[in-house]
Amino acid sequence: MASVNRRSVMTLFTSPDRPECHRTRIVLAEKELTADIIEITSNNVPEDFRDLSPNGDLPTLADRDLVLTNARVIMEYLDERFPHPPLMPIDPVSRAKVRTALYRIEKDWFGLLPDFERGERTVAKARKQLKESILSLSPVFAAMPFFMSEEFSLADVTVATILWRLPVYNIDLSGPKSKPIQDYMKRIFNRPTFQLSLTEIEREMRPDWI
Repeated sequence: MASVNRRSVMTLFTSPDRPECHRTRIVLAEKELTADIIEITSNNVPEDFRDLSPNGDLPTLADRDLVLTNARVIMEYLDERFPHPPLMPIDPVSRAKVRTALYRIEKDWFGLLPDFERGERTVAKARKQLKESILSLSPVFAAMPFFMSEEFSLADVTVATILWRLPVYNIDLSGPKSKPIQDYMKRIFNRPTFQLSLTEIEREMRPDWI
């Protein structure tokens, strides 16, 4: 593999199944950006990745001399460097609302994900908390076509990666309260860019959807 400083395009080092990595791949797809996407697994750790990210942080984006290792930072960097189509609202008030939504989803949803790798009781508690948190936002999903917005944004990118993985977390959303969420998932999951962002492992999470 060529060293990163000889690459002609951006390089995104990513896991094939982590939601944090999925977020960055959705942004690349939405903006139709050319990037060298390298999937990192236990059997595939390129030497240049070790040089760029000694701690093995994923995702990692290398763009010329710039190296970024945080999903939110990577997403906002790509959105600002390649502004079309925009994935954040233009006006400050709406941008602040999206950033607040991002913070809450990262804290309340992503913050629970480590618990799904622990003991059975911890997993059961995390599953209950995540399901209740998602269902509590049903009015938000019903209010607008996208998450708190008339346009697709980084909030949708973040929400979608968790909703896609609900079968993995053994979370079933059913009943009338979940209908706005089900409708939202159909809109997002059927986007060509979302489908393009999926790895083979992620496709296997919802085989009936593909």
